[in-house]
Amino acid sequence: MRVPLSWLREYVDVPASVTPEDVLEALVRVGFEEEDIHRFELQGPIVVGEVLEFVEEPQSNGKTIRWCQVQVAPDGETAADGGPAVHGVVCGARNFFAGDKVVVTLPGAVLPGPFPIAARKTYGHVSDGMIASAKELGLGDEHNGILRLVELGIDAPVGTDAIALLGLDDVAVEINVTPDRGYALSMRGVAREYSHATGAAFRDPGDREWGDLQHPAGGFAVTVDDANPIRGRVGASEFAVRIVRDVDPTKPTPAWMVARLTLAGIRSLGILIDITNYVMLELGQPIHGYDLDKLQGGITVRRATPGEKLETLDGKVRVLDAEDLLITDESGPIGLAGVMGGGTTEMTDATRNVLIEAAIFDTVSIARTARRHKLPSEASRRFERGVDPLIPFVAARRVADLMVEYAGGTLDTEVGGALFATVEIAGIDLPRGFVEGLIGVDYTTEEIVAALELIGCEVYDTGEHWSVHPPSWRPDLTDKWTLAEEVARIEGYDRIPSILPTPPSGRGLTLAQQGRRRVSNALAAAGYIETPTFPFTTEAANDLHATVSGEHVPSVKLANPLDGQSPFLRRTLVPGLIDVAHRNLSRGFTDLALFQTGSVFLPEPGVTYGTDFVPPLAVRPDAATLAALDDSIPPQHRHVAVLLAGNVSAKQPGHPAVPVELGDALDAVRTIASAAGVAVEVAQTQRAALHPGRAGVLTVEGREVGYVGELLPAVADAADLQGRVVVAELDLDLILRLAGERVVAASLSSYPAATQDVSLVVAADLPAATVGSALRDGAGELLESLRLVDDYRGTGLPDGTKSLTFALRFRAPDRTLTAAEASEAKLAGVAVAAERFGAHIRD
Repeated sequence: MRVPLSWLREYVDVPASVTPEDVLEALVRVGFEEEDIHRFELQGPIVVGEVLEFVEEPQSNGKTIRWCQVQVAPDGETAADGGPAVHGVVCGARNFFAGDKVVVTLPGAVLPGPFPIAARKTYGHVSDGMIASAKELGLGDEHNGILRLVELGIDAPVGTDAIALLGLDDVAVEINVTPDRGYALSMRGVAREYSHATGAAFRDPGDREWGDLQHPAGGFAVTVDDANPIRGRVGASEFAVRIVRDVDPTKPTPAWMVARLTLAGIRSLGILIDITNYVMLELGQPIHGYDLDKLQGGITVRRATPGEKLETLDGKVRVLDAEDLLITDESGPIGLAGVMGGGTTEMTDATRNVLIEAAIFDTVSIARTARRHKLPSEASRRFERGVDPLIPFVAARRVADLMVEYAGGTLDTEVGGALFATVEIAGIDLPRGFVEGLIGVDYTTEEIVAALELIGCEVYDTGEHWSVHPPSWRPDLTDKWTLAEEVARIEGYDRIPSILPTPPSGRGLTLAQQGRRRVSNALAAAGYIETPTFPFTTEAANDLHATVSGEHVPSVKLANPLDGQSPFLRRTLVPGLIDVAHRNLSRGFTDLALFQTGSVFLPEPGVTYGTDFVPPLAVRPDAATLAALDDSIPPQHRHVAVLLAGNVSAKQPGHPAVPVELGDALDAVRTIASAAGVAVEVAQTQRAALHPGRAGVLTVEGREVGYVGELLPAVADAADLQGRVVVAELDLDLILRLAGERVVAASLSSYPAATQDVSLVVAADLPAATVGSALRDGAGELLESLRLVDDYRGTGLPDGTKSLTFALRFRAPDRTLTAAEASEAKLAGVAVAAERFGAHIRD
C-alpha cells in the first residue's frame, strides 16, 4: 500500500517536520513491513508559463515545430533560472494556443529519467527550456501533447512554482500489508495505525451520520438471487447504490487528485473513474460505476450458469464457472462481482448518468474467482481480505458527492440497495491472565483494556473475563489469541523478552529424517551437488526412465499443470537430473556429479486419483475428510538419485583425464548404502533407458530397491550430453525401513586375516552377484569380505561359460585362522555354488 503523506495528513496529525522515514518507522512499530519511498523524481525550476506567441516552421524531415515565446516571470522580473522573463522555446506539440498557461521546465531543471534540461540549439534556434507534457512530469502515461493548465481547471499567475501547484512535491511511503490486515489497504486504515503508533489525533473519513446517507424517496431495484450459496455463504450481504445525473466526464481531474493517485500507483483514467479509485484508496471500499443509460432494468446478484460468458473491461471474453458471482441486469451478466466490471456498461466520455455500486461480497468467493480467471484487481485484493461492512453506504455517498463537486453532476434522490444480512459482531471471551501468559509480559489490566479500546474494540468486564467486541473493520479478530496479539502489537514488541524456549525431551528429527539427512550429507561430502527439481515431467520421460524395457505404467496427469508441456507427476528423479545436466553443460560446466532426494508418485494400476470435493475452508477438516483427501492422491515414495557426466578427474600434467564410468555410479550406491546402514547387492538387468550389459538392479535382503547403469548413447545425445553418463536411483524410504531403527557398527577383530582366491566356471549368462551370494552363504561367519576381481571369457573355457575370480578374506573374532580353516570355509562356499549353479573350480 502506497501512502501519500499529504493525504495521510488529512486524517491524522502528522507534523510538518516528520520525514517519510519517520512515518515508516512509526508504522513498523505497529507491525507493518517497510517497502519503499516514492517521489516524483524531478527538481526545479519548473514554473507556470504563458504562451505569448509562436511561429510554425516546417522542417525538411516533414515535421513542423513551433518556435514559441513563453513568458515565465512577471514583466520586469527575473525568471526562476536567472534569465529574462520571456524565453524562446522550441516545441513539437501542436495542441496549445497563444494565451495558454503551460508548465515550463527551465534550464537547470531535472525531469524523471533523469532528464536534465539545458539551453540547447535545435532546429536553428536556441531553446531556452521545454514545455512539458503530463508524461514528462511523471503524472501519467499520456503523451499526446503538452499539459494545458486550463484543462486541469487551473489559472495560476505566471512564474508560480508548478511543482507545488500540481502536487509534485508530495511523497509516498510504501508498506507491505499482510493478508489478515486488509483494513490497512486504505488511507483510513493506515491513518488509524499511525495514530496508534504515535498518539496523533485521528479523524475518521468514514464517520458520517446515517441520515446523511439515505433519502426517503424512491429506490433502485437490487436483488440477490443466491438460493444455493457456496459453502453456506451468501455471495452478497450488502449492496449500496447511488445515482448521479448530468455529469460531464470530460471535466479534468483535479491536479492534487492526479498526483495522489499517481503516487499511490494508479493511473488517471478520467474524472469518473478517478473518483471511484480515489474513494477506494481513501476508505478501503471498492467502488464500481455503471453508465446508467446502458443498464436494462434493475440489478441482480447471482451465480453464473456453467458455460455462461462475459466480456470484462480488459476486452477478454471469459467463460464462467458455476461458483462465479455475477452482477446482472435484464440483458445478462454485466460484471464479475468484486473483481472486474463488464464492457457493456462501462463509463465513457459519453456517459451522462452514473449508477454507483458499493457492496460487500463473500471473501472466499471473490478470491477463488480472481484466481480462477487469473484476474487480480485492486477490488478483489480488498474483498478477499475483508471490507468493513459498515462502510459501503458511506463510500457510495462519498463518490456521489465528489462527482457532484468535480464532474458537475446532480445527486439523485433515488437510493437503492439494502442489507441482505444483518451485520453481527460476536463478542470474544478474553480470560484474565491469558494475554500475560501467552505473550510473557506482565501487562496491567489498564494496559490490556486501553490497547483493545484503542484499536476500536468495545470491552465489557464480566468478572473472570472480558467480553470483547471487535470493530467492524477488523474481521481478523476472531478469538482470544488474536486479541492477545493486538495487545502485544499496540504495547510494543520491544517489551517481549527474548527467551530461548527449552524443547521437551524426545523431540527432534524422526529416525527417517535422520536417515535421509545422513544420506544427503554423505553424498555432499563425497563431492556431489544437490539439485532440487520440479516434480513435473512428460509421460514419455516417465516410461523411458521409470520402467523396464517394454513396460508401460500410466502416470498421474494434473488437471491444471503449471507447464502444459509437462503435465504428469514424475515416477523417477532421473529426468530432472538430466535436465539440470543439460542446462549446466550449456553454460560450460562439463564435469558434473549431481544428486537429488525427492518424492516420486507411483499410481496403483486401475486406480483413478483426484477429487472434485472441496472441504469447508473455515473449519479444520476431520479425520474422515483428511482420509478422503489422502485417498485422492497417489502413493508417494522418497527416492535418491545420482548422475555423473564428464570426468571424475580432470587432465593434469602427467595425469590424463579420467572419464566417468559405471563403477563411479556404483561407488555412489555404496556411499548411500553405507550412510543408510544396509548392504546393497548388484545384479545385471535391462532397462529402457540404460545401456545393455551396463545396467544393474540393486537389492537389499532380496528386495529390489533401485537400479544403476549407463544411459544409452541415444538418450544422452537427446539431452546434448557428451560421453558416458551414468545414473543410479534408489527407494530411500524402503532402504531406511530395511535398515531398521538403529545402524549397528560391525565389531573389529584384532586377529590377522586369511586371504584366498577362487576361480569358478559358470554359465556365461549367470550374474556374478548371484554366484557371490552363494559363496557367501556357504562360507559362513568366518567370511569377512568377498570381492569380484576378474571375469574371463575366452580360450580354455567351454563355449557358453565364463570364469569368475573372487578374492575372499576370512577372519575369526577370537583366534588366528589357519590356512586349513580358511580353505575349508572357501570350499564350503564353492560347494553351495556348485549345488545351485553347477559351478566348479577352474583348472
